[in-house]
Amino acid sequence: MALTFEEYQKESRKTAVYPGQGNNFIYPALGLAGETGEVLEKIKKVIRDKNGELDEETKEKIAKELGDVLWYIAQLCTELGLSMEEVARKNLEKLFSRKARGTLHGEGDER
Repeated sequence: MALTFEEYQKESRKTAVYPGQGNNFIYPALGLAGETGEVLEKIKKVIRDKNGELDEETKEKIAKELGDVLWYIAQLCTELGLSMEEVARKNLEKLFSRKARGTLHGEGDER
């Protein structure tokens, strides 16, 4: 089943329960940081415990954490009045512009 960012954002909002929902961008921002850390922890353990070899079970665990990351991105976008579709589109425009100008490498937001 294909799912657009717009559909995901709308449907995921139905599962959002947190203090100040609708006027609280801090909660999903903190959740995003926490879930991103969980993704990184799983990857760190692949390096530490599995000599960097990623098995299917670990990939599935990482995929679940990435789903949580996506959920928090959706809630943060909603709290900020942003469309995930628009955020994704603008990001691709930025990246393709950088690629065309040969500035994908380097530092800074305004390359």
